[in-house]
Amino acid sequence: MGNRISSTVIIHSHVEIGQNVIIEDYCIIGVPFGGYNGEKTIIGDNSIIRSHTVIYAGNIIGNNFQTGNKANIRELNSIGDNVSIGTLSVIEHHVQIDNNVRIHSQAFIPEYSTLKEGCWIGPNVVFTNALYPNSKNAKENLQGATVEEHAIIGANCTILPGIRIKQRSLIGAGSVVTKDVSKRSVVVGNPARPINSIDELPY
Repeated sequence: MGNRISSTVIIHSHVEIGQNVIIEDYCIIGVPFGGYNGEKTIIGDNSIIRSHTVIYAGNIIGNNFQTGNKANIRELNSIGDNVSIGTLSVIEHHVQIDNNVRIHSQAFIPEYSTLKEGCWIGPNVVFTNALYPNSKNAKENLQGATVEEHAIIGANCTILPGIRIKQRSLIGAGSVVTKDVSKRSVVVGNPARPINSIDELPY
């Protein structure tokens, strides 16, 4: 099976598309950004990019990548294999997404965030990276959050700048995470507080 790319797709220069890739209607791939200098955009094998998705230039994306409809992925990100980014989610620039990460619909992942192997981001989760938005030098002091391996963030959570959510922890739906989360812990609430260990849950 070869690539199936809709005739309505716009593909800019310096884009490399792997084998067995599906790109649906009205997607735009490799959009130049401010300061663009010919950086390659790479889409791995067996990827499915659903309609109206926009991917900017300089993204290096692995195999078996999928988007929902209308995903927006800004420039210069590193995205591993088997990554899924849901409908209407926004990934800003300079984000690292490792293998087997699942990002559900309408999530917001700002610049300098790191999502490690196998973590799971629920719908409507918002990450932040500016401690004092719109303040003097805010742009020079951005701090992305880090979600470590196999951590789970429930729907409608807010993650504050620079937070580290450690391995296999679980963030309950609707929580506001203001402090680092310990390995294998369960936290809930606003502000999020530990209530349990993942090892004590009935699954």
